[in-house]
Amino acid sequence: MPTAREALLDAALAALAHRPWSAVRMADLATAARVSRQTLYNEFGSKDGLARALVRREADAYLQGVRHLLAAPGPPGRTLAALAEWIVVRAAARPV
Repeated sequence: MPTAREALLDAALAALAHRPWSAVRMADLATAARVSRQTLYNEFGSKDGLARALVRREADAYLQGVRHLLAAPGPPGRTLAALAEWIVVRAAARPV
């Protein structure tokens, strides 16, 4: 079971698949994550704080994937091809 923080970040990411950030409501995210609005504000302080945390989490996961692929043994051409393919697949799956 994810922590409240992870559940809120997941809810924010899911909301962005359907509407722009300006239309995302904190109350809706709290409901989707099954936590109180107070928990949401305790975790992130504000909508901007939530946005920063979401961008940080997604960027960290992206960079971890890139590092993993670049560290793989093999010819550079194959590594770059694998990286390019991963970037396209990742972008389609997680457009944030």
